[in-house]
Amino acid sequence: MFYFEAVGYGILHKISEQGKCMIAPVTLTLAYVIDLMIGDPRYLPHPVRMIGWAETRMENLLRRMIQKTEDRMQKMEKLAGVILAIIIVGFTYGIFYFINSILFSSNLSSFISYLSLFFLAYLISTTFATRELIESARLVIKTLNANDIKVAREKLSYIVGRDTRTLDKEGILKATIETLAENASDGIIAPLFYFSIGGLPLAMAYKAVNTLDSMVGYKTEEYKNFGWASAKLDDIANYIPARITGLLIVVSTFLIAVFKCPAHALRTTHCSSHIMLHDGRNHPSPNSGVPEAAMAGALGVRLGGPSFYGGVLVGKPYIGVDKAENLCLKIAEKAITITKITSLLGFLCSLAILYVRTIL
Repeated sequence: MFYFEAVGYGILHKISEQGKCMIAPVTLTLAYVIDLMIGDPRYLPHPVRMIGWAETRMENLLRRMIQKTEDRMQKMEKLAGVILAIIIVGFTYGIFYFINSILFSSNLSSFISYLSLFFLAYLISTTFATRELIESARLVIKTLNANDIKVAREKLSYIVGRDTRTLDKEGILKATIETLAENASDGIIAPLFYFSIGGLPLAMAYKAVNTLDSMVGYKTEEYKNFGWASAKLDDIANYIPARITGLLIVVSTFLIAVFKCPAHALRTTHCSSHIMLHDGRNHPSPNSGVPEAAMAGALGVRLGGPSFYGGVLVGKPYIGVDKAENLCLKIAEKAITITKITSLLGFLCSLAILYVRTIL
């Protein structure tokens, strides 16, 4: 009798453990669906806004501490920037590790466990930006289609860092395609990658790194020293995801070509992969050029080139084919389609990684 009870307990325990292992794929699926359905509505609390709030206050505190050391200002600013990155990223990881542990607590009732599952899925969804990215790009294209260049420039300014006030129609489309490619990495594939290998805490830590870079990782006089650590940390964090994104864009290009024009599928895919490998380094960032080059090759266009930032003309190399097609609304729409498929492929790859982790 004791033997059968022990065997029964062992089977139930194994089923329970398998159920726990399946939580990560289930929550990831829910999170991905939530992001596609609601994006990042302003009426809901968002961890990235909280991270930004904490960064601003910590930056002000650190600057007050070093403002009297003029003789060693440069070194002190770099040190303060390192401290800022360690504190913000470290605390973000620690806080969400604690939250994650509570949500996975075995002492919770069944009803609370289901609520915890959905809350965890919502937190994970805040690390993705598929809906926001697609909607923002589509809004720019929609206003251009209505020949309202002034409004298109304004809408574009919300999603890019460059000056948009003097851009013509082709310049607006180019900037839109570039931000689709770059943010496919930063806003979709990278969070998926870090969640798949380290769960919610690591995905949120990545968002903290990304937020720091967007707030202080500039080469201006004010931030070239203070934001140095954040910019370097962001380069390191995005190194692998950027290259995964480039490969997924190439695969997405092949899938689209197979369905629309099978005869040209291999040629289009080869162009995307070739430009990615050839022009991936033609960018000030060690990472952004890879997905941008893959996108440029997929569309048969030329991206990059000089742009104005803060009223200053910044010379950047061109990315893409020499005999490029003229940018048009149809090409920009294709860039959105490629981004959608890249996002879906990234999600499926993350599910595959989580499944492999459950069986090992």
